[in-house]
Amino acid sequence: MEHLLKTKSLSSCFLLAILVLIPFAIAETHYHEFIVQRKPVKRLCKVHNIITVNGQFPGPILEVRNGDSLVIKVVNAVRYNVSLHWHGIKQLRNPWADGPEFITQCSIKPGGSYTYRFTIEDQEGTLWWHAHSRWLRATVYGALIIYPKMGSYYPFLMPKREASVLLGEWFDRDPMSVLRQALLSGAAPNVSDAYTINGQPGDFYRCSKKETVRFGVNAGETILLRIVNSGLNQELFFSVANHPLTVVAVDASYTKPFKTNVIMIGPGQTTDVLLTANQPPAHYYMAATAYNTAMNASFDNTTTTAILQYNNNYQQQPKPILAQLPFFNDTPTSTRFTAQLRSLNRANVPTQIDESLLFTVGLGLINCTNPNSPRCQGPNGTRFAASINNNSFVFPKSNSIMQAFYQGIPGVFTTDFPPVPPLQFDYTGNVSRGLWQPGRGTKTFRLRYGSSVQIVLQDTSIVTTEDHPMHLHGYHFYVVGSGFGNFNSATDPARFNLVDPPMRNTIGTPPGGWVAIRFVADNPGAWLMHCHIDSHLAWGLAMVFLVENGEGEMQSVLPPPPDLPPC
Repeated sequence: MEHLLKTKSLSSCFLLAILVLIPFAIAETHYHEFIVQRKPVKRLCKVHNIITVNGQFPGPILEVRNGDSLVIKVVNAVRYNVSLHWHGIKQLRNPWADGPEFITQCSIKPGGSYTYRFTIEDQEGTLWWHAHSRWLRATVYGALIIYPKMGSYYPFLMPKREASVLLGEWFDRDPMSVLRQALLSGAAPNVSDAYTINGQPGDFYRCSKKETVRFGVNAGETILLRIVNSGLNQELFFSVANHPLTVVAVDASYTKPFKTNVIMIGPGQTTDVLLTANQPPAHYYMAATAYNTAMNASFDNTTTTAILQYNNNYQQQPKPILAQLPFFNDTPTSTRFTAQLRSLNRANVPTQIDESLLFTVGLGLINCTNPNSPRCQGPNGTRFAASINNNSFVFPKSNSIMQAFYQGIPGVFTTDFPPVPPLQFDYTGNVSRGLWQPGRGTKTFRLRYGSSVQIVLQDTSIVTTEDHPMHLHGYHFYVVGSGFGNFNSATDPARFNLVDPPMRNTIGTPPGGWVAIRFVADNPGAWLMHCHIDSHLAWGLAMVFLVENGEGEMQSVLPPPPDLPPC
């Protein structure tokens, strides 16, 4: 499915020229109905009944402006419980619209509906939306594009056109059954059978070549590619043959422009790049393939493609020109890419820290009383787990954390999530097997409204070191530093970038390393922080921040909407 966005039509450009003269622009409210329903689609020679929104895969692209509001009625017409998350939207004082099931709401039951209402406040760029209920987001996702307000402009030369590039993973069976089998057996889930660009695998897969997505360009023009990693479990390298990419934004935050031949993008992340069509007219492959950091772990080692196609008549070579992509384990290339990211302007980074937190993130193994039984098919007869600070998160089943927090209902969660690892050890060294099994619980950490927070996310070598893309709901944060090995609180902060660090909502931990983030806790509510590798989320790599109300109505959570789904 190709979705090529003209920058604006002639009528829109005329309207823009008029509105430049108006000192303010009136925000709009956008109304949508999202029907979650099954639809047969053919991929890799087989027809599958997949779960979609409005029969579209990927789902509808939402286009709004900074300051606009959205009213989206979600109707559940499938047999699974459903919730939707508007990934990267800050949802100020409005956790009820955030979406993760059993965190800010109970799911929409089959036959039910819920209307998400929220306003875009001081955000612009590329975000996305997706299901936040188990593995439904394998096919339930779409782009959410926030344009500048009328009369405002991009901080770079206006491109001639724009295109959304949604990278995904395709399973040649029902993704929910893949997850169900993994959770039953305790083993790692089967990997995807293909990667996709805008829902299509591309030329290198069986029965796929006719549907390969094509992006048309005119010679000499510059286009903006809005790239989203919508995949379930895999970081990806992305490149366009013979065309350097100029990075101008990540996670709906503008960056200082820099050129690169390849980007690395983790699940949940977005990257905006400018591409100038300055090569000889031809067909050029866009391509994405795995960046895999977990040692001895199976992964989908295939390549998805789309075609950048120059318009007009010319003699085309038999095959499109190939894109050059790094090897799957090329951590130096990934590190060089992320190290170049800088905020466009001087950042307002918190310098006086009220809460300094150290979170170990990684995998674990649960020992079985009956090893190698049907429910213990993990390594050496165990079950896979994952944790933060040795706590494997357990989602509630009878109520959401936000509802219990707001209504003062006891017994749903505890507030004893540890601010530092309960036991210090050589996190990236040879860890004793006695430390491989985490505890389990629905633990949260309370934050005072307005407190300045620093979190160091420390990868561990338990089972394997790995890049974990960590997503914080309800917030964007500054990425002030990173490194390999164990974080050293005495020496590493001296190297922090407190001038122009990039702002993100999802950040990867360097494999066998650490990353430091900072933000101000000025959005009250219950906010999930988790690894965006969905198999890791299912194993418990998550926790919840409870941000208390401040003073007065404008620093307090809004009342829950009357149609909040019942538990």
